This record gives sequence, structure tokens and C-alpha cells, in this order.
Amino acid sequence: MTGVLELTSVQQLLEAVRSCLPSERVAFVEEAYRFAEEAHRGQRRVSGEPYIEHPVSTALYLVNLRLDATALAAALLHDVVEDCGVPREVLKQRFGAEVDKLVDGVTKLAQVERRDGSRSTQDPARQAENLRKMLVAMAEDIRVVLIKLADRLHNMQTLGPLPEERRLAIAQETLDIYAPLAHRLGIWDVKWQLEDLAFRHLDPEQHQRIAGLLATNRVERERYIQQVVEILQREMAKAGVHAEVTGRPKQIYSIHQKIQKYAAQGKEFGQIYDLYAVRVLVESVQECYGALGVVHQLWRPLPGQIDDYIAVPKENLYQSLHTAVMCLGNTPLELQIRTHEMHRLAEYGVAAHWRYKEGGAGDPGYEQKMAWLRQLLEWQREVSGAEEFLETVKMDLFRDQVFVYTPKGDVKELPAGSTSLDFAYRVHTDLGHRCIGAKVNGKMVSLTYQVQNGDTIEIMVFKGERGPSLDWLNPHLGFTKTAGARQAIRAWFHRQAREANVQRGKDLLHRELKRLRLGLKEEEVAHLLRVDTVEELFLALGSGAMSTAQVTARLTEHQKPADETKTSLPLTGPASGVEVMGVGSLLSRMAPCCSPLPGDEIVGYVTRARGVTIHRRDCTNILNEDEPERIIAVNWSDSKELYPARVRLEAWDRVGLLRDITTVVSGERVNIAAIVTRKRDDSTFVVDLTLHTTGLAQLSRLFSKLDGVEGFISVTRTGRSPMPLRGKGHQ
Repeated sequence: MTGVLELTSVQQLLEAVRSCLPSERVAFVEEAYRFAEEAHRGQRRVSGEPYIEHPVSTALYLVNLRLDATALAAALLHDVVEDCGVPREVLKQRFGAEVDKLVDGVTKLAQVERRDGSRSTQDPARQAENLRKMLVAMAEDIRVVLIKLADRLHNMQTLGPLPEERRLAIAQETLDIYAPLAHRLGIWDVKWQLEDLAFRHLDPEQHQRIAGLLATNRVERERYIQQVVEILQREMAKAGVHAEVTGRPKQIYSIHQKIQKYAAQGKEFGQIYDLYAVRVLVESVQECYGALGVVHQLWRPLPGQIDDYIAVPKENLYQSLHTAVMCLGNTPLELQIRTHEMHRLAEYGVAAHWRYKEGGAGDPGYEQKMAWLRQLLEWQREVSGAEEFLETVKMDLFRDQVFVYTPKGDVKELPAGSTSLDFAYRVHTDLGHRCIGAKVNGKMVSLTYQVQNGDTIEIMVFKGERGPSLDWLNPHLGFTKTAGARQAIRAWFHRQAREANVQRGKDLLHRELKRLRLGLKEEEVAHLLRVDTVEELFLALGSGAMSTAQVTARLTEHQKPADETKTSLPLTGPASGVEVMGVGSLLSRMAPCCSPLPGDEIVGYVTRARGVTIHRRDCTNILNEDEPERIIAVNWSDSKELYPARVRLEAWDRVGLLRDITTVVSGERVNIAAIVTRKRDDSTFVVDLTLHTTGLAQLSRLFSKLDGVEGFISVTRTGRSPMPLRGKGHQ
């Protein structure tokens, strides 16, 4: 029996391919089938049928979508790499780079699903990764996702033999992701099949109950629909409209959703007006409106049930006229009126446009119609967490849409449930930021008002600069429902935080450079720290990603600072930690006028009796020197020395201030060589210290600790000694 099934499927596939492809392309598909049949030989599915039945069924459905031979070959071969170990190089050599690329895209999606059998299919992180990969694949070649949808459809049709837990997980993912994706692509035929198949597994009792309700009056309903069809065909012919009128079956899952909606409104199953549905297909758009007129002359239209998706098409390419009337016997009847071409697009959606895109002409609006995909890919790069990404997709793309108007008459599409504030952000981000109110159809409404089809919305704005409120992100307050609006609001607050952090970092760096008396420019510091821009340096400091102590330490490291473990204090002599360029160590001493420390840029001054005196490069005595030939290049060496540093502290006078200062200094293992204090008239206290330190890194850490002393005002490195020094330094 299995062999007969396989033969029948293959015959159906090849006959369908021959009916829609040229002979040379038919041969290409036949070769792909033979290759796949040989690769899968001996493999069976859980149901017991030969594995080749699955790729054949996948390809057979894609023939109905009128996809090209390349896509059909890829559908037949989509499991040979993952399940049969066929190298991609072999596929590329036998069938070309395009088939290889499509198979690789489908394989990557399959790998996400199979990677960890222990994880639930409903895991948001796994769902999000799967969906991200599908969206990227769609952007590169939409046929990858069309193959995947056909693959999922056949898997759902043969889901029964799997264990219950696995069945429920796959069915739930199908209902959450794949069916809505088919809807967004406009492939109605796949959408309703996936929904009904998933619903059968997720809620078998409700599925059987609705099926039973439909079966109870099936004969009566079919007789009623046939009577309506005959009347419509007769009246259409009288009006000169060439129409094909048929009854339209209602899907079980669609009725289930309608029952839930009606239950919330206190209505019963028998009040669902579109259990009886008819479809009218005509030749032209003009005849669509003519047919609508005929219907409304025959039967009274129900208020609020007329939708014109021809004038305002849905983003998934769908076009049609919808109306509901009180028909024969006061029975509600739903009608869809569209052209044959619109019907083809309604059934096959974006798949119907692929051949136009492949041919390079015929549908200039294809890219515009897929703009939602580009928008979604942009959002998926901005959002971080898996749950946030799934929220974005399900809210903005997988929900029913409403169409509203700007005051100028432009149409905007929003997810059902969107607010007037969502509308403001959909028009323009700045309009949303400055929004203070809204008028709908000329009447003031709140920003939480949920927009309805046909609303004309005018946004009231603040004339000056204004930003959004954090309350707008609170889901309990209901200001925003769309992910696009919420992302714009988050981005605004992120920018504000960034600007504040940049300014804070700038202030911190300038303060540190000033109080350490480091004569470096912002660009030089950024370069030494290997930061691309000064703004990034400020941002790192202001946000706490980098501390001022780290900055000082890196600058000191660049200048080869002295080691902090040395406790001796040779402040003069040949081992003073300074090398004369091209000579090595000479007798040297630190100039008391500027007290250079390792990390400072320095020069040497050749004295007549005391060797070389080391000055900071920006020391005023060096800048004003009238014998420049006595200035020589020097550098800090690796010798481990302590150096004198003069520091001035200012604080509010209080009992115990000096004790606290000396405790902090000694806690950093810094020796106090001299201390001078004085009190000012404004009750502030000034402490001038001469410290013996290993360099700028230790001094910067000490400054940070002194910042925490109670009553502290400021601490600054000074250039001159607060106390007389013996001997006369160079002038």
C-alpha cells in the first residue's frame, strides 16, 4: 500500500510539473527527484511511510503555488544534507549554486528545530532564533520560507504518530509562528490548513464539537447556499456582470475564534453571521463594485460590516470587497467580491509574485509590498531579548490590521488594538515624542484610545522641544501597543542617558587631568587608551564602564611608571628613575618648582653644579628658559623609586578633619613628608601636603579616596612646595 502511495504522489508531482514548466526544466526536477529518492532509500518516517514521501509532498504543494523549477528541486532535496549526509559541494555541482543556497537556507532552519530535543518548542529563546533565521532567509530569498511552510504543512498533516508532548509543542509553534507567517505572506490556503491542523491537536474536544455543529446542519446549509448562489448569478447576469459565484467553506479554527469573540459579547453560536459565506469572482475592478451594488440592492447590508480592501489593500497583498447582508429568511450572509487575479493573490500571496520578481519585470510594487519585512528586520537588530522580539513580531505583524487616515487623507495601517499614540509614532517618531493629545473624527480622545477602521486622526503636539513619558512604556497604562512605538520611546531615553553620560564623563576627565596637572588633550588621552573617539571615552567614563583610576593607570603604564612596592626614598642621585636619552642614568634631581611624577611628560635641564634637574615639559620655568641649549631629552626609566608630590586639599573645617585625611593617606601606603595647614575666614580648611608616591596611578587612587572624606571640597596637585626648600633650584 505504501508503494502505491509513493507512486501516486510522484505521478501527481511530475504531471503537475509538466503542466506548468518547459520540458528542459521538467527534466531538471525529475533529476532532483531521482537524486533525492536514492539518497533517502531505506529511510522511513515515524509513521512507517518511505521518507521520500515527505519531500515529494512538499514539492507537490509548491507546484500549486506555481514556483519555479529551482524551488521545486530544492524542495525535493531539502533534507538530503541534514538527514543523508550529502555534501553541499555535490549538490552545487549537480544542481547549481542557487539550489544549493536554497537547500542550505532550509537546512539551517531545520537545525534550529532539531538542535536540542530536550528543549520545549515553545521556549521563547528557541522560537525567537528560529524566527530570526526565517526572516533573514526571507530577505535573501523568500522561496526558502515558502519551502519551509510547505514542509511544515506536510509535517502537520502527518503529526499523529509522534509522542503527545512533541505533537503539542509542534502544533503550538505552528499556531504561534507558522500560520501567522503564512497569513502575513498572504498565503491563505496554507494559513487555514495550518490553523485547523494545529487546533485539532491542541484542543481536540472543541475541534470535534465545532465540526459536529457544522455537520448537524450541513445539508440544510448547502441547500441554502445553493439557493443564494442561483439568485446572485441570475441577478448579476441581468446587471451585465460576468460573475462566478460559489459557496465558501468556513474553517473550524476561524469559527472557534468567532465563538470566543461572540461569547465575550454575550452572543451564541447561532448568531455568527458568517457561517454562511459566498465568494463572487469577476473579471475587473469595475465589476467588483458593480457586483457589490447588485448584492446591496437584493439584501440589506449589516452596519459596520463593509470593508474595501481593493482601494486600501492589506500589506500582505490581499485585495477584496467584504460585506455582510441580512439574506433570505433574515439569515446573516458574508460575501467576498474580488477579481480572479485578486483571488489568486489571496490564495497564494507573495508566492504568486515570485515569478514576476524572477522575471525581473511585471510587478514594480513587489519591494514596496515587502516593506514590512525590512521594517521587521530592522527591529530585530534593535531589540535584545528573545521575548521582546517575539512580542514585536506577534504584535505588529501577526495581528489583524486596522486602516486609519491622517488629516490629509493618507492611509496608515496599524495592528488591531493600537492607540492614538501608536498612530502618532507610525506617522513620524518626532510627532510621537511631542504628542500631547489626539482628535478622532473631530473629537478629542485620550492617548489610550484604540483606533478603529476608518478613523481620521489628528495629533495635537507641543510646540517646543518635548520628549516622551516613561508612563508610555508601562503596559498596565495602555498608552502604546505597537513594538515600533515602544522601541522609539526606549531609543529616546537611551539617547538622553547617553548625552548625560557623555557630559558626566567629560567633566570627570577634565577634573582628573586638572588636579593631576596632566597636560594632555582629550584626543591624546583617547589615542593612548585606544578608544576610537573622544565621545566614546567620555561615554565609558560617564557610564562607569571605565573609571578615572583606570584612565590614570593606563596613562601611567604608557609612560612606564615606577613600581609601587618600593619604600625607599632616594629623591636624588643616578638612580632617580630618569634616563638621559642616548646617555643613560646621570646625577639628577626632581625640580621643586613643578614636582614631576612618572606619567608626566618631562625634560631635563643641565645645571652647572647639580647634574640634571628634571622638570615637567609644561613647567613655566622651562617655557621661559633663555638658554634652550641646556634643555635635554629625558625619559622615565624602570627603576623603582618614590617621588615627591605636592597636593592641596580644601575642606570644611571640623573636629577630626586632619586625622581623617592622614588616615586615608597612610591607608594608601603613601608617606607624608611635610604638612602645612591654615584656616580661611569662610570656615574652610586648607591642607598642603608633600607626599612620597610611586607615580600618577597611586596619586589618582589617593585622590579618589580623599573624595570620600566628610566635608571634602577639592583636592589638587600643586606645582610649588608649600614650605621653603633648602638650596636654590634653577630659576
